[in-house]
Amino acid sequence: MFGELHDLRHEFPEYNDRIHELKITSDHFRRLFDEYNELAHELVRIQQNIETPSDEVVEGLKLKRLNLKDKLYAMLKRK
Repeated sequence: MFGELHDLRHEFPEYNDRIHELKITSDHFRRLFDEYNELAHELVRIQQNIETPSDEVVEGLKLKRLNLKDKLYAMLKRK
C-alpha cells in the first residue's frame, strides 16, 4: 500500500517476542533490523515524494529490503 511502513513487527506479529529477544541478545540481528527499518523509512519517504530518486535506485532499495527481510525471517524462525 502507498506510504505503508513495512516494519517487522507488522509483517510478522507472531514473532514480536522473538524480535524483542533477538534485538537484545544478537548484535547481528539488531544491525540487520536497524538497516531494514532505515530502508523501510526511506522507501516511505520516496513514496510520499519527499525523496525522488530514479526508478532503478528505488528497485534496488526494494530488493535490498526484501533480502534483509528474508535474512531476518530466517533468524526469527531459528530457535
